[in-house]
Amino acid sequence: MPSRPELVYPGDAAIQAAMDRTLTALAAVFQALGEGQHTLNFVAERTDDVFATGRADLSIGTDPIRLAVLDEVEFCALRALLVFALEGSTMRSAVVIATTAADPNPRACGWTVRDGWLHPMNTDDLQQAVTPCPGVSAVRREVYDAPVLPQLPDNGEECPHA
Repeated sequence: MPSRPELVYPGDAAIQAAMDRTLTALAAVFQALGEGQHTLNFVAERTDDVFATGRADLSIGTDPIRLAVLDEVEFCALRALLVFALEGSTMRSAVVIATTAADPNPRACGWTVRDGWLHPMNTDDLQQAVTPCPGVSAVRREVYDAPVLPQLPDNGEECPHA
């Protein structure tokens, strides 16, 4: 008998729908973050009690519009993890935290995965998540409210509850 629950395959249709939502969510995150150097961190607890993490460094420009990722493999891994988080059957909880390079301190905002979409994190929870552990030398990040990301239904129109 296994010591922890097994992951259940959610099915091709559910994965495809989550892939579509992931692309929409990432585009909304990129637009919300705007121009600059950003790091996306992903942390999730899977249903088999394993934690999954991902990270991607990216640069966004607006004139002209461009997106550059530092490591394509890392970005693809983060995107795949987000697909399974948005699908929901294999992840209990998940968050995405975006850190933007800024002077004098980097700025951070975050979203939690709920009901198949990214919703702004509570700033108190975010502050706790980004505060370095005692004795660890790390740059402190200023937290701010993440913007609400517009969610598009299958017909391409904005959802009224987003």
